[in-house]
Formats: sequence, structure tokens, C-alpha cells
Amino acid sequence: MRSLRPIALLTFLGGVVSPPYAADAPAKSFQLEDLRRLVTIDGVALSPDGRQVAVVVSAPDWDRDEAKQEIDLVDVATGARRALTQQRKGLGLLAWAPDGHALAFLAEAQDEPVTDLAAPAAPGASQALPSAAVEDGAEKKDDKHPQVFVMPMSGGDALRVTHAPRGVDGFSWSPDGRRIAYVAPDEPVNASAIARHDDAFQVTDNHFLARAALTPSHLWVVAVEAGSAQRLTGGSFSLQTDQRDDAPLPAWSADGRRVAFARFPNPYWGPSFQSVIGGVDATGGDSSTVAAAAGATTAAYAGDSGLLAYLRPRDGDQNNGNAVYVVQEGVARDATAGLARNVDAYAWLPGGRSLLLEGIEGTRAALWVQPLDRPARRLELGDVMPEGKPSIAHTGAIAFVGSTPTHPGELYILDAPNGTPRRLTNVNAFVDTLTLGRTRSVEWQGPDGRAEDGALTYPVRFEPGKRYPLVLVIHGGPQAASTTRFEPLSQLLAKEGFLVFSPNYRGSTNLGDAYQHAIYRDTGAGPGEDVMAGLAAVKKLGFVDTDRIGVSGWSYGGYMTTWLTSHYPGWKAAVAGAALTDWVMDYTIAYYQAGDLAFFGGSPWSAADRDLWRQQSPIAHAGHVTAPTLIMGDVGDPNVPLVNSYEWYHALRDNGVQVEFWAYPVDTHFPEDIVRATDVHRRWVAWMVEHLK
Repeated sequence: MRSLRPIALLTFLGGVVSPPYAADAPAKSFQLEDLRRLVTIDGVALSPDGRQVAVVVSAPDWDRDEAKQEIDLVDVATGARRALTQQRKGLGLLAWAPDGHALAFLAEAQDEPVTDLAAPAAPGASQALPSAAVEDGAEKKDDKHPQVFVMPMSGGDALRVTHAPRGVDGFSWSPDGRRIAYVAPDEPVNASAIARHDDAFQVTDNHFLARAALTPSHLWVVAVEAGSAQRLTGGSFSLQTDQRDDAPLPAWSADGRRVAFARFPNPYWGPSFQSVIGGVDATGGDSSTVAAAAGATTAAYAGDSGLLAYLRPRDGDQNNGNAVYVVQEGVARDATAGLARNVDAYAWLPGGRSLLLEGIEGTRAALWVQPLDRPARRLELGDVMPEGKPSIAHTGAIAFVGSTPTHPGELYILDAPNGTPRRLTNVNAFVDTLTLGRTRSVEWQGPDGRAEDGALTYPVRFEPGKRYPLVLVIHGGPQAASTTRFEPLSQLLAKEGFLVFSPNYRGSTNLGDAYQHAIYRDTGAGPGEDVMAGLAAVKKLGFVDTDRIGVSGWSYGGYMTTWLTSHYPGWKAAVAGAALTDWVMDYTIAYYQAGDLAFFGGSPWSAADRDLWRQQSPIAHAGHVTAPTLIMGDVGDPNVPLVNSYEWYHALRDNGVQVEFWAYPVDTHFPEDIVRATDVHRRWVAWMVEHLK
């Protein structure tokens, strides 16, 4: 539900695994300014022959408050790295041509003349999009929207191959490497009326911050060298929705004749749970439904077997984890039923008879090989935990970004699924010179007899026999999990002498579908009991100063913070970031209304369910809060609107509770830039230092 978008600086999940403090470690610990030094790697694309990996490398630029990005090419044999791009912005999706002759990528197209289409073409109609055009005697400049570029590996500049007026959301190569299918949003059909301020829009599934009606995104295909684009789909349905970071990629059939895609009812996130898999002929024509299972997204054909797979909440229940379904002889079956847990990402392995799965088990991220006819097998990765979707070569080699308990994300390679992960980069080498707070996984029995877990990070210089103040850092989601990977926030708190406890709770994705589903109609009380059972287990370890305990979290972690401080006494400090406090109000104005509805099974405006929504809202219990509370959030957050925080602030202030409220003037769920993200960390840690030390 309230998952944070991936960002370089903060994940709110996890800590570190290993014994407490080692006496011979370096003296310096992780500092606030070290956030400026953390480099991220993403967009992993392993070449078809398995010899090279293309990645997007991003480093914070503090003075400009932006990320410096480049595409790097990493040699698998030696780890040698060289830059392929310079001074490009908005770098995103990377994809190799099937024969490896070229690399395609998304990037902003700045100050490049393009054609501005007056109206969408009909599905199947060819429409030329030249690289330069004149409209009313003047060049129309691109508005920095992402476009597809193709860089030949034989040398030369990258060629821009799309000129979508509103940018490209995602793309994929055809099997023969001659065409690219891409997803792009339509322009408004009433653009001229909007220019005259005749711009009223109908409220349907949008959130309260919307300022215009969205247009649907549709499928186009472009010949890489011919430079013209053909629209393949059209209508009110959409291939992308708002609030999704990336569009599900088009999937080409092995013969290149058909393209499958996720078909959402409209461009709004709310009804996206009713998506199906559509298909269309690659030369045009009417689209059809390939898989009618509600909630289906992320289709992928196996190149060898021709089988089609897609992600879908298991059995169509939104409170279950994602499963991978495979269509065989017209029948779809859950290929991951034996795991019965959430799958975050998947890909076909060579041969088309097995899948590679990425997800979380316990407090560790993991990879599994899932044959279509046998149980899944978890890969042995040592202390390396994958982050995001792996990339697979024709040879069976696997490249992925991974972190360890003591090191942030780097690029790793598995020469084969049975191999040992080998690190190819060291972009965060400075972390190895630091003394880090060390952690172990903590397990306990929950109030309903369930096995539960979390991560416990020790103070940097932990001494047995001493007692330490404790800070709970609760993950968002709730469909997420705390793991034992390197975590900046935990390290900043550990540096100040705090124990940091990151508990999982019902609704988390790490302990199977039954545990994830247990949050249904029990969004606060049950998870609260789980967290308190975990806290009791940590107290039994004997080194917690039970008079100095604080609780904190962002998003659903913020909700849990407000729930715990309004239901359990003894907290000495609280940090509530982007906290949901009022389910009824949130459902009414947030983009997440359909997600909220899934948790409760009925509307807050129905007589049958209205009391449950209110009982599970912390704002109904705000009068019980005594903990000094720091509130933070983004002004334009469409996920958990800041109105939630305003309610909490006034409720606490009017009841005499010490409270501060800081808002960031951005339109995100968490500040994505280095300066504001650092400020969140600074205030978070300082509040705990002030009230617990």
C-alpha cells in the first residue's frame, strides 16, 4: 500500500547482520554528510552474450541539488568500467538489442526540435515523427520529456528514435532488433480549449491534488532506422497509470508478430487492480484480451518456449502477494504456488522452462529458480541481497544490484544460477572504511502464534552489560519488509548510541501470503500487537534502557507510529513521517482510495463498515498521545495527503503535547532530492537525540 518509491538515500527497511561491535574496526562512523557520498546503481542490463553490463550510475550533486547520472559499461571478466554518456539527464530504462549490436535507453531530450502532433492518430495508422519540424513558422522545442535513444556499440553518437510529444514511459526491442515498441501518453484532445482556460475536468478516480484530467497512454512501434512511428492501440483504456514509477513493458512474441501489454481501465491508479493482459498485432489492427485475470500486469514471453507469463496478486486477492502466472495451452496457472509468498520481480531463464524470482524471505532478500514442473530452489548468495529485477544473458548469467549487511548497493554477477555472486563495482568503497552498527535478525512469536521477525541494529560501539536507548524504525507499505541490508538511517541512529529495531508485522511481504493477508480488516490493532510483541522480545535481550524508547516511521510506518503512541504508553519520543491518521479522509482524497478499500472490504460510507474505518484511524484516539512528536511530510503528497498530518498536529497541540511539524514544498511521497532528504534524516535523528539522551 504505502510503499516508498525507490530512492538513493533512504529505504526505511533493514539494518545489518553480524555480531556486535568489533574492537579492531576503523574509528569513523557513518555521518550525515556521508549521505552525499552514496552512489546508486540501477537500470541493470546484461548484454546477450553475458560479457558486458550496462548500468545507470547516479551520484548526488549537493550544490545543484540533483543527481549526476551516466550510463556505464562494465566488463564482466575484469570489472573495468567506462562511461558511455556525458551530461545527459533523466536516464532510465536500459535495454540491449537482441544481438547486442546496440544499447537503447531513456533520457531527457533537451532543446531538440520535434513535431507537436495536433491530435492522436487512429490505431494502426502510420504517423511520421521526424527529428525536426516547423509549426507556425517556428521550431517547437522539446519539453525535456524522456525519449528513446539507441547507441551503436560499434561507435558513434546515440540516435534518438522516438519523438513522443509527452515522452515515453517504457519500451522494448522486437526480436529481430529492427523495431522498438514503446508506451507514450496521448495529448489532450481538447488542447486548444485548455489553452483558452476552458479546462474544467470531471472528477472520477483522481486525487484531490489533480489539476487536469489525465490522458491514457498507448502503444506505438517505431522502426529504429526508418524514423517513423505507428500507433498500435487507442481508446479510453491505458497502458500506464499515474503514481506508477514505470509502465509495464510491452512484450513481443518470439516471432515478432504480436505485442502483449498490461491494459488498465483508465490512466488513474485507483481502478488499476482491474488490469488485464491485452495483445495487438505488431503491424496494427484491433487489440484483444490475452489474459482476462483481473490484476494482471508485467507480461513477458519466453523466447524459446513461447509461453506467456504475468504478475498478478495470488488468486486475484489484493491482500495476497504477487504470484507469477504462466499461460500454457490457453490455461493460466500459478507457477509460484509452492512458494505462497510475494514475488517482487521475475524474468524467464534461457530455455523458457524456468523463471528467476526476486523477493524477501524472513529478513533477507533472495533469488529463486522456479522450474515450471518442480518446486522452487533458493539460490545461495551468501550475504549478498538483491535489489530490484535481475538481468539475464543468453548464457544463463545473471546480473543484479545487491547490498550486504555492511555495504550499500553494488553490481554483482552470477556466471550461472548455481554460481557464487561476484562483485563488479565498488562505487561506495568509502563505506568499507567506516565503523558500522552491526545487527542480527530477531525472531519472536506473535500474539496469534505466528512466527515473526525484524532487524536489530546495535550502537556503533556496543558494550555488553550496558543498557541503551532504543528507537523503532517501522517500515512503510505495509506490503514491504525490514531486512538486514545496509540502511543509512539505522546507521545514523547507531552512531548516536541508539539500538535500532525495525520490526516486521502482519501485512509485510516476507513471511508468506497468510501473514501478508492477515492485515485484512485489521490495519492497526493487529500490526500494533505484532510490533509490541517484537519489542518485548528485544527487551528480554537485557540491554535496552526501557525508560528511553522512541518510535518512528514514514508512510505506513508513520501510521504505525501514530497508532502505537495513541494506544500504548511509555514512548519518550515519536517521529511521524507522511503518516496516515484518518482512514476515512484519506480514502476520500488520496489516489490510494482503491488500495484502502481492499484492506477493509467495504466503503467507509456504508453502514456496514463505517465504524471499522473510524476505529482503525489513529485520529480517533489522538487524545491518548503523550510522546513528544515530530511530524514531517511533503506538501504535494498524493499518496498520503498532508491533511493527515495537519489533523495530527492540531490534535496533539490542542491537547498540550509537545509537537513540531515540518513540511517540504515538493509533490512527492518522500523528498527525492539530496538536500531535502538529508534534512529529513537530520531532523529525525536530532529529535531522538533531544528526547532520548
